[in-house]
Amino acid sequence: MKKDWLCGLAIAWLVTVAVTSLSAQTDMTPQGWRYFGGNKAFMRYAPLDQVHKGNVGELSVLWRRAATDPAFTARFPDRAVSGNLRSTPILIDDVLYAPNALGLVEAFDPGTGETIWRQEPFDASPEEAFGRSSRGVDYWEDGVGQRILSVRGAYLYALDVKTGSSYTNFGEQGRVNLVPPSARSFSWSSGPIVVGDVVVIGGVVDGAGDSGMEWRGSQPENLRGYDVRSGQLLWTFHVVPQEGELGVDSWGEDSWKYSGDLGSWCCFSADEELGFVYVPFSAPTAAYFGGHRPGHNLFSNSLVAIDAKTGERVWHFQMVHHDLWEYDTVGPPILGEITVDGRRIHAVMQPSKTGFLYVFDRQTGEPVWPIEERPVPQSDVPGEHSSPTQPFPTKPAPFAQIGITEDDLIDFTPEIRERALAIADSFVFGSIFTPPSIVTEEPGRGGTLMLPGSWGAGNWNTGAFDPETGFYYAFAHSIPRVYRLEKTTDPDSEMPYWSPNRDAPYLDGLPITKPPWGRITAIDMNTGIHVWSAANGDALRDHPLLKDLDLPPLGIASRPAALVTRTLLFIGDGADVFGGVQRNMWGRGFRAYDKATGKVLWDTELPTGVTGAPMTYMFQGKQYIVVPIGGRDDPPEWLALGLG
Repeated sequence: MKKDWLCGLAIAWLVTVAVTSLSAQTDMTPQGWRYFGGNKAFMRYAPLDQVHKGNVGELSVLWRRAATDPAFTARFPDRAVSGNLRSTPILIDDVLYAPNALGLVEAFDPGTGETIWRQEPFDASPEEAFGRSSRGVDYWEDGVGQRILSVRGAYLYALDVKTGSSYTNFGEQGRVNLVPPSARSFSWSSGPIVVGDVVVIGGVVDGAGDSGMEWRGSQPENLRGYDVRSGQLLWTFHVVPQEGELGVDSWGEDSWKYSGDLGSWCCFSADEELGFVYVPFSAPTAAYFGGHRPGHNLFSNSLVAIDAKTGERVWHFQMVHHDLWEYDTVGPPILGEITVDGRRIHAVMQPSKTGFLYVFDRQTGEPVWPIEERPVPQSDVPGEHSSPTQPFPTKPAPFAQIGITEDDLIDFTPEIRERALAIADSFVFGSIFTPPSIVTEEPGRGGTLMLPGSWGAGNWNTGAFDPETGFYYAFAHSIPRVYRLEKTTDPDSEMPYWSPNRDAPYLDGLPITKPPWGRITAIDMNTGIHVWSAANGDALRDHPLLKDLDLPPLGIASRPAALVTRTLLFIGDGADVFGGVQRNMWGRGFRAYDKATGKVLWDTELPTGVTGAPMTYMFQGKQYIVVPIGGRDDPPEWLALGLG
């Protein structure tokens, strides 16, 4: 009897330890969703299981609410509201907070979706009233005060959680102007992150653009830290190193003096115990020709760990040297604990548009598995300085197809195969990092056909992590693009070559590479091994060339984000508001996978496509799953699912 009692006590202790460890990893209670990535680790995970494998088929719509107030928008009949609702709500003290479709923060009831308060525009002008949603807000408290932090347009706001009113002593009259003194504009599709008492801001400043005929004087999209109470600027991290700073020599021929237009537009994570914020940076100015910027070009295409209190670099790793493909490091860096060869590691997992997942010790920046510099094809464009090598992780394997060979072309029938070969014959193609090529009249010189394309395999939507199993879930978008360069004829051009467009060829509306065009892959981060991979959705099933064929699911190449719970993985098809693919590459589907096997357990159709990341929470004993939806021709909404 005593032995049984001791055994029971030991089991209870182990369960308590496991729950405590899990809580420490997730920084959330079973009821909460405290950051738009779930938590500051950006796991997109919640330890909930009221909805599970046995009853997920009983999910139904519990409430839905418009992401704009019709009475408000009616004041401006000539203004259109975007259907691209990026916004994922957070739950704080039984209230949901999120930017609406105009970027104004709203507080609403988690059980009914009814509005509690709505942020008022700074003034009554149409320009101020209308904006676009960001991906989310953050919350701060110090035991005395509470604030919701939001970026809307060119301004940072601190709002009262009870009323939505701005704090008048924050910045100037209640907001901080984020437009740098030398720039004309600022925008950001992501959202702020608060670490300690510092609000960290990325964003996009008026630049020359990616294809570019200009590069001189592009404004740097520097990272900045602001005091959460006053809005005072505390520090600035130079995304292009300045004289005397680490990395300035990676911009040859003094190109650092004139280059900018690289920054971080999504998404940040943070280790609040270390005080570090993890920031992924985008490609440099004029991403497809780099003859004017010899060298590796730090901190483009890098993950940088930054001390949130001081703005100082702790460590960095560059995923792409001297980028010529717009292979941004853009997906959220996800923090989690993994066990590799018996060693417990506090890791950061960073996806790239390349389809590689890079894994580091998040305190030191040491790779968990070796990352090898391997030779890559070199550019034959006059004046270009392509990097002779690029970094390849040895584990995990890529979560997407990389590079193109003839075997990768669509071949469902002999006719389809022959036509795909004829189209591909117009292009240069090969392994990943095959450089952009000059378009000429010669056969096979219509540009470089490449996977992944400039929209990437991994984008803002890629990545969710299960701290219970150590599984990382990656969504891959697999549509090629063409890297074309043409000689500039504009006498005012600052570059000899530019990229007119990267549009991919299609075969009567079919991608010319094999499906699945959208896939979800589960990776065991304790071993670096892929556990399962499955097509997500079923695009173009009724296409005239395919409708009579017995084919497996083809996958949808859109921008869905995953949500992980204790037993399930939820993900949608993605909406028609995202670029990079043809307009019919989307769907209304939303489904639940068995997260251990990849088997689809439940599938439903929503009123329109999913536009942002789903989230989940418990409220008054019921689990809710909230999904942002919208479309080119459909209104933006939040929709809540649960058991009836």
